[in-house]
Amino acid sequence: MFAAATKSFVKQVGDGGRLVPVPSLSEADKYQPLSLVVKKKRCFLFPRHKFTSTPFTLKDILLGDREISTGISSYQLLNYEDESDVSLYGRRGNHIVNDVGINVTGSDSVAVKASFGVVTKHEVEVSTLLKEITTRKINFDHSLIRQSRSSRKAVLCLVMESIRTTRQCSLSVHAGIRGEAMRFHFMDEQNPKGREKAIVFPAHTTIAFSVSELFIYLDGAFDLCITSVSKGGFEREETTTFALLYRLRNILFERNRRVMDAISRSQLYLDDLFSDFYDKPLSMADISLKEGTHIRVNLLNHNIPKGPCILCGMGNLKRETVYGCFQCSVDGMKYVRLHAVPCFDIWHKRMK
Repeated sequence: MFAAATKSFVKQVGDGGRLVPVPSLSEADKYQPLSLVVKKKRCFLFPRHKFTSTPFTLKDILLGDREISTGISSYQLLNYEDESDVSLYGRRGNHIVNDVGINVTGSDSVAVKASFGVVTKHEVEVSTLLKEITTRKINFDHSLIRQSRSSRKAVLCLVMESIRTTRQCSLSVHAGIRGEAMRFHFMDEQNPKGREKAIVFPAHTTIAFSVSELFIYLDGAFDLCITSVSKGGFEREETTTFALLYRLRNILFERNRRVMDAISRSQLYLDDLFSDFYDKPLSMADISLKEGTHIRVNLLNHNIPKGPCILCGMGNLKRETVYGCFQCSVDGMKYVRLHAVPCFDIWHKRMK
């Protein structure tokens, strides 16, 4: 009965879908501002999320003993009185009958009357709270954090506002036939047939609330998701096989890109050298013909096999040659391999 009344209240008040009806009268005191609730994702057949209350507040899961110094503002929201006629053949009617347990023999509908009176809204001052949490860290050893972290379907939420009654309120249900005058009675002590039920609950009872999800990082810092776009949860280490393979793929891709860039730069450098050689007159470029210069030799005549040219054989094409120079030495070798033209002259030109 209480759950049906709070759902009807939220449906009529609206608030853009942010308000959540309190599911049980016994848990109403656990949905106060700065209280923690767990939001659980359901399967695709149930698009609405399920909220579960906890006995903890935000301070309980933070490191240190310092209190949360944020204000809570309150103001009157509206005066709520509702009377509705619900068919027994609908889902809501069946839920009310099963919840209340009234006698519905010969009836086709249920009349529900909810008298909440003036209700007040209590909400956390968001700007103050955001400044407060910038220096606070989550205690990962807390039991609520451990249990929420182990489940991928659970998201930890903080109650940001609650709507409460201001006086003693009553709910009554009466089974009857649609079309006949349904009279409501708040006490059913003299109702042997059990066709009427009524409950009375105290003032300051929470009937609806709204939450903001928490996103918790690996270092213990956390953010308050104050918009519907941002989502809460836990930052998780990529330990799955797919994640490891994906990271390995990115590493190999980046390494291959760097190698190709190095080869490309080397090729451009060699192209510049060759173009610089061919753009000059032969009398200036072919310095090996001048007196006193080094001499080209065929290395095969000295039992030295064919190999890559030291100048142009290090690019993406392994250019090999049988020619070289005995007057030059590199890396402890008593000769260098150089193409006869133009590498031999370019090499010695740079040496000079």
